[in-house]
Amino acid sequence: MDTNYDLIVIGAGPGGYVAAIKAAKLGMKVAVIEKGELGGTCLNRGCIPTKSLIHATELYRKMQHSEEYGIIHSEISYDIEKIFSYKDGVLEKLRGGIGQLFKANNITLFKGTAKIFKDNIVKVRTCDDLIELKGTKILIATGSKPAIPKIPGVNTPGVVTSDDLLTNPNINCDNLIIIGGGVISVEFATIFASLGKNVTIIEAMSRILPSMDKEISQNLKMILKKRNVNIHTNAMVESISKENDKLICSFKEKEKLHTVEGNSILLAIGRSSSIDDLFDTSICIDTERNKILVNEDFETSIKGIYAIGDVIKGIQLAHVASAQGIVAVEKMNGIVPTLNLDVIPSCVYTDPEIASVGITEEEAKDMGIPVVVGKTITSSNGKAILSNDERGFIKVIFTKDYHAIIGAQMMCSRATDMIGELSTAIANKLTDKDLTKAMKAHPTYNEALVEAVEDAFGKSIHSRIKK
Repeated sequence: MDTNYDLIVIGAGPGGYVAAIKAAKLGMKVAVIEKGELGGTCLNRGCIPTKSLIHATELYRKMQHSEEYGIIHSEISYDIEKIFSYKDGVLEKLRGGIGQLFKANNITLFKGTAKIFKDNIVKVRTCDDLIELKGTKILIATGSKPAIPKIPGVNTPGVVTSDDLLTNPNINCDNLIIIGGGVISVEFATIFASLGKNVTIIEAMSRILPSMDKEISQNLKMILKKRNVNIHTNAMVESISKENDKLICSFKEKEKLHTVEGNSILLAIGRSSSIDDLFDTSICIDTERNKILVNEDFETSIKGIYAIGDVIKGIQLAHVASAQGIVAVEKMNGIVPTLNLDVIPSCVYTDPEIASVGITEEEAKDMGIPVVVGKTITSSNGKAILSNDERGFIKVIFTKDYHAIIGAQMMCSRATDMIGELSTAIANKLTDKDLTKAMKAHPTYNEALVEAVEDAFGKSIHSRIKK
């Protein structure tokens, strides 16, 4: 077997597998090394399984209110094992799709753990063999794993990570405590609150989703509280202990010590890079705080070795890793990048959904950029009303001089789908006139997007006149 390749990709997650297919389509001979399942964290222990559970549990929650729509039922319940079985079926289909793409593009897959040696040698430890590969170029896309905080008692049985919750339906979450108030936290809170579980969130910052628009954080907090989720902010966890089969989480809030009891505690403070034991002692790649340092071409301090996704500095999102993989491969082949990596949409799959792209009004103010803001409340949108949606909003940010859109934040149904249109608009420096030129179908959520754009300049048909 010929073990020389133009490109060796380590990791078959959304960054690695996309980069591998792109490279193969550009004529490179490609090998991929993956120690687990195809699809990496996103497909197997992150984005897809989480959203599958959200879809199923939100359906259960909404069915409890079906009489509002004239749908009468005598009894409704759920089977957690079947919910997880549905989730596993989704993952299996998507993994199979990646495998078929590898075969179609003549990509060689090695199942095992990789270690990089000098001279671009990669050794793969499989179940029963050690295979040595040689790559003209190597791309590291090994992703991340749940970060474990240094809290006394963090190793107490019953303290779990998102990996544990997504793979084990038998974990008792009747009373779930979540440490952290970011995206992972609020999505799991949505899942278990929909099933009627008691959920408590403990966040060190002043609000949940601290990196997003303040109005989004405030609205989500109100909605989660209506669903009986207890939220503590400006709260620091002091310790975890166990008494009489109950986990005790002690935390300090407003200088006072509090405790809360739970069956399980979810650690959701973020993720750390998976680069342990990746490099042989014969090579030394520059890193900083467990992140691989790369240049604008995604090349590391060692020529011919590249890195993308969660192992480098920057936002940790699956679509960011995929985009970086495409750009890295294009640059390897001397092609001008086809993607703008500066415009990054972010999505949170709560109900209602949350999505943002570009900068917020507050960030624009801090940067000294004069802006005009348009906003619409989606409770006046026909599609939102007939769907009986929660109160939501769409906000758009334009430069005051050229009326170019530079940011958007939305909290409403289909937000994660609609944000793509605004990402394209920002990447192409479109103006309010560009965005309102095309007719929108009725009734759709997209009509609310037009209302927000027109509101910025006092042209909205269905909004109140701006003073």
